[in-house]
Amino acid sequence: MSVEKMEKLEIRVRKLLDLVVELKQDKSHLEQELDSTRERLAKQEDMSEGWEDERSTIRSKIEKVLDELEFLDRSNE
Repeated sequence: MSVEKMEKLEIRVRKLLDLVVELKQDKSHLEQELDSTRERLAKQEDMSEGWEDERSTIRSKIEKVLDELEFLDRSNE
């Protein structure tokens, strides 16, 4: 193999190594973003469950008050 071919090969190998390093960095960054997104999603799901519980509690209280009002209407008749 000629020296010129070896130099070209060396340049290509360096470029490939640089690309591998860049891809590993990108992968690491994307994994961090994914972890962060999963954490935010878990928090949102927790909040949503809390809102559903609160909504159910409020609905029950409103239904109770409406039943009491209906009872009052009936007793006034």
